[in-house]
Amino acid sequence: MSKQPFKPHHINADSHDLKGNGKIGRYILLPGSDGRAKAIAGHFDNLVIKPHPRGHHLYIGTIANGKTVIDVAVISTGMGCPSMEIILHELYHLGGKRFLRVGTAGSLQPGIVKIGGIVNAQASVRDEKTTTDYEPISIPAISSFEFTLAIMEAAKKLGIIHQIHTGMVHCKSSLYAREFGAGPEGAINKSYIDLLTHCGVLATEMETAALFVQSQIYNYQLLQRGKGPQYRVLCGAILGIISMPPHDFATPAQEAKIETAMIGLALESIKTLSASEIHA
Repeated sequence: MSKQPFKPHHINADSHDLKGNGKIGRYILLPGSDGRAKAIAGHFDNLVIKPHPRGHHLYIGTIANGKTVIDVAVISTGMGCPSMEIILHELYHLGGKRFLRVGTAGSLQPGIVKIGGIVNAQASVRDEKTTTDYEPISIPAISSFEFTLAIMEAAKKLGIIHQIHTGMVHCKSSLYAREFGAGPEGAINKSYIDLLTHCGVLATEMETAALFVQSQIYNYQLLQRGKGPQYRVLCGAILGIISMPPHDFATPAQEAKIETAMIGLALESIKTLSASEIHA
């Protein structure tokens, strides 16, 4: 009895859509919003759009790195780990193996990580509920070294290494309660955020824990099947800083500038990583 192909329920895609780059598959960028996905897709050649009623439209195309053509895709994940978990699960089971989040975050180190800075997330504090349904909280959520290094190298090429902060981020389930103190546990949440600052956590956001934990699990699953780049799942995260405590927020003009910088860095990071995996 043949195994039925995986059918996603929240994105408009099949396994053919994610093929490319030999056996590696497309490099997939993961912003939170469809607006940013559309902005990223504006840099693609041979663009094809696969819409979905939920707004998680899939944009597939190519980018060039010298003479090498790189197959890429971008799709929004929505807000928070529950939404990330669904989109990532469906992408992986359709053949996705390379994932780069392109998102925003709030600084937890206002003396160092300023509005307009970019965090290259190495690890994520699992202060959310989704990933505990996958594995114990004692297991850390870490990004792939290959992506972390590619982001640093790309930043050097672009001359923006001074804007990059590499380290831990905080991933939460609640924005207004956990970060901004809304509700009856406001004092407790403020104390916890202060603790994270004193532990050296760079910034706070809402999706990296799911991305890192699921990718670690998927990577293990593929490694049981063989060796080589096609049997690896790699992930990373580029986070533009749009706020600082206590109440400092980026202006619309600053946000636009941050988004432009993030997109440029993300695409250059894909080119850098692909150079070690794809041969012209």
